[in-house]
Amino acid sequence: MGMEPTGHYWLSLARWLSGKGIEAVLVNPHLVKKNKENRDNTPSKSDRKDALVIADMVKNGYYSPVRFNPEAYEELRILMANRDTVTKRLNSAVNQIHRWVDIVFPELRYVFKILTCTSAIATLRLFPLPKEISRLTTEQVIAGWKQYVKRHVGLRRAEQLIALAKT
Repeated sequence: MGMEPTGHYWLSLARWLSGKGIEAVLVNPHLVKKNKENRDNTPSKSDRKDALVIADMVKNGYYSPVRFNPEAYEELRILMANRDTVTKRLNSAVNQIHRWVDIVFPELRYVFKILTCTSAIATLRLFPLPKEISRLTTEQVIAGWKQYVKRHVGLRRAEQLIALAKT
């Protein structure tokens, strides 16, 4: 049984066929597209045309057998894919933070060297605009930080933050 490995739908069918003792083979989707165009010189797509092209490729030996990996390998592959997705999202979020800080309050970098530290994130969450910070007292800033930061951020840092926000 020949099929294209597009999406994830083929995997369940291939496992089911394997359980029934039927060999499942995969054809390269790129080659299917090229062979389809060569068949009648049009790039048109239809299920009937795809089936004919895939059957022809399998008949001529242009396929690879389905290899089922051990469950541990499959889980590891899924976890790695999830990790890549989370890492990309994290990098995107960090880049957005840097961008908005550069636009709205670039002086924040003088107070926090690392904009993703807990104190800086707490500052951005509680007082996102310099105008808001400039109206506060050092005690109010420190009280806000205490909601998010276990260790005391510092009186001097709060004073510096307010001074920079006023300028």
